[in-house]
Amino acid sequence: MWVTKRAPGVTYRRNVIERHAPAPPGTTPPWAGPARLPVRPGIGRFLVLAGVFVCAACGLVYELELVALASYLIGDSITQASVVLSVMVFAMGIGSLFAKRLRWHAAAAFGAIEAALALVGGLSAMALYAAFAWTGDWGGIWANGSRSLLVAFSLAIGLLIGAEVPLLMELIQRVRRQDPGGAVADLFAADYVGALVGGLAFPFLLLPLLGQLTGALITGTVNVVVGGALVLGLFRRDLSCRARWLLLITNLVVLGTLAAAAVLVDDFERAARQAVYGDDVRVALQTDVQEVVLTGGTRGRPLDLFLDGRLRVSGRDEQRYHEALVHPAMYGEHARVLILGGGDGLAAREVLRHPDVHRVDVVELDAGVVRLAREDPALSALNGHAYDDRRVQVTTGDAFNWLRGAPRGVYDVVIADLPDPGITASTKLYSQEFYGLARRALAPGGRLVVHAGPVSSRPRAFWTVDRTIRAAGLRTVPYCVGGRDSGFAAGPDRTTGASRAPRDWGFVLASAHRPDLRLDAEASERTLTQAGLEADRRAAEKTRVEGVEVSTLVHPRY
Repeated sequence: MWVTKRAPGVTYRRNVIERHAPAPPGTTPPWAGPARLPVRPGIGRFLVLAGVFVCAACGLVYELELVALASYLIGDSITQASVVLSVMVFAMGIGSLFAKRLRWHAAAAFGAIEAALALVGGLSAMALYAAFAWTGDWGGIWANGSRSLLVAFSLAIGLLIGAEVPLLMELIQRVRRQDPGGAVADLFAADYVGALVGGLAFPFLLLPLLGQLTGALITGTVNVVVGGALVLGLFRRDLSCRARWLLLITNLVVLGTLAAAAVLVDDFERAARQAVYGDDVRVALQTDVQEVVLTGGTRGRPLDLFLDGRLRVSGRDEQRYHEALVHPAMYGEHARVLILGGGDGLAAREVLRHPDVHRVDVVELDAGVVRLAREDPALSALNGHAYDDRRVQVTTGDAFNWLRGAPRGVYDVVIADLPDPGITASTKLYSQEFYGLARRALAPGGRLVVHAGPVSSRPRAFWTVDRTIRAAGLRTVPYCVGGRDSGFAAGPDRTTGASRAPRDWGFVLASAHRPDLRLDAEASERTLTQAGLEADRRAAEKTRVEGVEVSTLVHPRY
């Protein structure tokens, strides 16, 4: 209010702020006084730190969920992790600055922020997956819009997480005053331990048991329950009656929204999966390694195998890919063959077309894919029931680690039927160290063949593979095979959108001595011809990129 004072010869007015005025030095502002708690201060302080612990765990789950889902939908996990974490940390700083203005309403502000965080974080996975499923494929709209949506969620979640810390510090100090250094230490100890629990719970509990969508919704539910209980239970006397009702209604609305989403999540996932893969999804399962989806394979429809959203096998044209991968390497001695990857059994099918093969060792990371290749009628028919052949032995494991302990000099042929080198998780399988291990497993005169990605659309990556194999001490013959006239969309480097599919497959044949690019006459039912193979080799050579660097474990070049 305004107060007028008079002195001899002088009249002046002074604005007196009755509420929230800056307190004199050494005194406590009215809004920062002791909280009126329903429990003893010691118990109240413990409850606040427990809330810090739970909220930190939820916050880290949101971060990891965004990284995992973005890596799955967009690819390139290093880039997606960098985008999410850097944007989120930046936003946390902005959120902390913004929260300074809310300290005099710390309890109400914290409750509102937790409700918003639970809603945004809990629904973020569904929103990203919906955008991917219904707005486009791996190119076009999705390539740009998805990153914008990812940044938007990272920014929003980071702002809300950043605003938590100053408000929680204020609440801790209101429960029981202590020196700032001790309060900060207690707060961050609870925060970091909570982050540890959330970081471990996501890959080992939430993701395998609940999946990304349900896991995010459960996390949001825990978040809003704990945040609302802390404010409405411990600090309710600091809130006006209107604020208490408003916060209660807000929390109930958030809980209802998350519960409705949890009830509908299975229907949503089925609808989204059909939007991505089509209407004839037959098998959809989440293994310990990846999501596996089979479509078609019945009533005359060609079978498609998707791994983590990428089309890896198409019954329309897989034979041409696998013939080009296997048969040039089988020219010469081929009694013992090693297949790295190829859990679908299709490379093994082509190997077994050679009657003098004695043993085929398959090293596949995902046992679920091998099981599906054995048991699914359409896929086992496509691979010619290769896994029923006694000569085929399967080992579940990482190809790189398996090669480190592999017997030396025993394999006449090593076939690397692996995902595209541009996929971050596969980068080590296209390194100089990996090819050095593969060379060690080759018998004298043995041959290595590598799927090296599309040539026409990614020539630099293709020739990097060639350069890296040569750096491992092998001599190479690069070649490529084009698709059928109608186009194709299958193979380890394929995406979900046929319109975005590369026009060819690239391969590198290697040996200690320059290998001959020839076809063994023993194999039957082969559509690949010697003349076509020579033409494809010349076509690949025309795309040569000079000056590419060797890719290693510590310096990947793809």
